[in-house]
This record gives sequence, C-alpha cells and structure tokens, in this order.
Amino acid sequence: MSRKISILIVDDEASVRDSLYNWFIEDGYLVECAANAKIALSILENESYDIILADIKMPGMDGMEMLKRIKLLKPESIVIIMTAFAAVDTAVQALKDGAYDYVTKPFDPDDLSHLIRNASKQIVLSEENENLKKKVVALENVEDLIGMSDSMKRVLRDIESVAPSNSSVVITGESGTGTELVARAIHANSPRRFFPLVSVHCGALSENLLESELFGHEKGAFTGAMYNRKGRFEMADNGTIFLDEIATIPTRMQIDLLRVLETKSFMRVGGNKEISSDFRVICATNRDLKSMVDNRTFREDLYYRLNVVNINIPPLRERVDDIPLLVDYFIKKYCLSMNRSPVIIEPSALKRLEEFSFPGNVRELENMIERAIVVGNGKKITLKDLPLEKTIVSNTIESLDDLEKSHIRNILIKYGWNISKAARALKVDRVTLYNKIAKYGLKSSE
Repeated sequence: MSRKISILIVDDEASVRDSLYNWFIEDGYLVECAANAKIALSILENESYDIILADIKMPGMDGMEMLKRIKLLKPESIVIIMTAFAAVDTAVQALKDGAYDYVTKPFDPDDLSHLIRNASKQIVLSEENENLKKKVVALENVEDLIGMSDSMKRVLRDIESVAPSNSSVVITGESGTGTELVARAIHANSPRRFFPLVSVHCGALSENLLESELFGHEKGAFTGAMYNRKGRFEMADNGTIFLDEIATIPTRMQIDLLRVLETKSFMRVGGNKEISSDFRVICATNRDLKSMVDNRTFREDLYYRLNVVNINIPPLRERVDDIPLLVDYFIKKYCLSMNRSPVIIEPSALKRLEEFSFPGNVRELENMIERAIVVGNGKKITLKDLPLEKTIVSNTIESLDDLEKSHIRNILIKYGWNISKAARALKVDRVTLYNKIAKYGLKSSE
C-alpha cells in the first residue's frame, strides 16, 4: 500500500484495547485507542481514521449511537462493530445503519486481520478511484476550444448546455474547424465521462467494413473473420459514440442505424444474439444534412432522430479575432513538444495570418505554426517562415474565376501539390482538378 492505514479502537475494556492495539501495530497499521464513545468523537473532531473498531456495549453512549454520529461526522470512515454473541441482532441492525461489518467476541486474530485487510483494500481502491476521477476531470481542458469571439462563446454555451443531457447532437462545420474537439468536450463534461468515447470515421470505411466496425462480427461471418469481435456500439456501453462524417453512411446502413438508436440493441454480423448497449450518440458532418433529406439521399426519420441538438462551429475566417489566441496556443504547444525554447511571432506575420482565408480552418493554422517552428532558426516566427506569400487572397479579387483560382491554389499548396489529396479536399475528381489547373495556368513553382 502507498500509505499506512489508520485505525481507531473504541472499547471500555482496557484488555481488549491493549490486545487489538498490539495486533495491529505488529501488522503495520497506525493505531489509536479511546475508552468510550465520547472520547472517540472528541478525537474524530480533529482527526480522521480510515477504520474505526467500536464496541456496541459501552457505558454512556453506546456503539449504535456512536455509529450514527460517525456517519455524520466522518462518512468516509469504515466502521466495524464489535459485539458479544448475544447481541448479533443488534450488530445486523448496525450494518443497516452503515457499518462495514461486525465481529463477535472473543476474537479470532486471523479472522480479524483478514477483515481489516479487506477493509484496507477497499479504502485503497476507493482512493485510487477518486484520484482517477480527478485526473479525468483535469483532462477535460487539455485540448480547450480556444476562442473569445462571440461565435465561439456561443459554441461553448451550447456545449455547456447540452453536455449534462443524453440528447443526440449533430455538430456541423467545415473540415478543420474542430468538430471532434467539440464532441470530446461534450463527452468530457457529461455524466458519461468516466466511460469510453468511441470514435468512428464513417467516410473512411466501405459499407461492409463500416457494418462490421459498428456492430461487430462473429467468427466465420465472412472471409477473414477469424474470431469474434466487438463493434463500436458495444464498446461504447455507458459512454458516447462519435460518428464522424455521418452524411457518408449508405442508405441501407441508415436504416440499421435508426433501429439501433431507437432500441439501443443490435446483433453482430453473422450473429443471432441480441446485444444491448446504453450509449449516447454525437455526430459530425461538413455537409448540409437537411438538403440531403430534401434530395432523398439521407433518411428524414434518421435526420430528426440525430438532430435533437445542433451545434455549428464557425470557420476560422469568421472569427479572425481568435487567431492571435490560437497562434499563441499552438506556439506553446509545439515548443513544448519539440523541447524548443519559447518563440514569439512578429507582428507583420501575425497580421498576414489574420488576412488569410484559411480554407483548412484551425487545422491549417496549426499546421502552419508547427511548420514555422520546425523550419525557423531564430526566436521569432517571421513572415518567411509561413507559406503565405503566394496564398493570401487578394482584396482586389472581384470575379468568381479569380476566387476559384485562389482557392484551388491554396488547397494545392496546403497539400504540397498532391493531386489526389487536393481533389478529395475540393470534392472533385482528379481530371476536373487537372482541367482547373490548366485553365488557370497554375504551377507548382509559384
């Protein structure tokens, strides 16, 4: 054990006190004694003891009355009642009143030592649990949502409002705005925070893989299913499941998902046993689900089942006032992780960041700051450390073609001219992107 367990012995018989004192001291406990309940309660006003051994029959205040007062004064203490065989009925009543256990006189030293060890283990486990809870609560703000703009204050108010409930939440916002961060904040501030937050990126999986991922599968359910596997719904029991890119779920899967949300039960792929799971669902999407409902590409009943509460995260270009805060946060974060001395950002560089359109939102800003710290050699982030010279959207842009050209160039630079990644980000195919590059005369050397 990390510390010694303390014991208070309360008995009017000196021989009993002396015997127990010597036993427990020899076993390595911290021990004190009191000759009656009045003395014991006086001690407990100033001191705390993990375990209190109290006789039922004592002159003045008896052990039963003392038990009630201890539970008010020191509810965390474990109380063990000592009694003669004839008073077992009274001891049973003491258990109902909050006693941990009782022992009968004369004592068997081995039995009593075993009882004290069990009580000590419970104390240690309880303390470890409390410490874990404190650590979990401390982790709630590890990845704080940074921002003091009105739009971010609204998001924070929405999180605070919805977190204590079990309501389904749909988080909307452009890619890179921090939808998963909001989901984690909701979970971390909810009553379910001591249970898992299970994330599923729906858009990254084929329909068959997504089905197995969500519901699990039985051994032999399909080629390659060599063992039973729990699904994410099952893993999220008592916790939260976060379904990212919910708009990408195929129509057939939407029907299955609706049933699971309504019944909180399902079967594994290839199984015939109904499995129940108590989870809360949070979804995220960068698409307009209502338009998808209107176009019949997303089920209306599922939409209303999911969209009980909607939280919309503003793009970074709509909360420019938050950029200095975010820059400061990311500088500290990456200087710490890279074991670098603190750096500052030059005012001219910060000003240009505030003028940038940030199509990749907060994620793009974070990548820029990380890169600047990596490539920078001094104690300052300068304009030349930021990939902005060719990517700032000019205030002279007037036509849609100019705007499209600038946006495509920004995305290409962001992804290092990787055509496949840039096309996915722009939600076009590679051929279309190549045609746009040719149309606007874009070059990787720009």
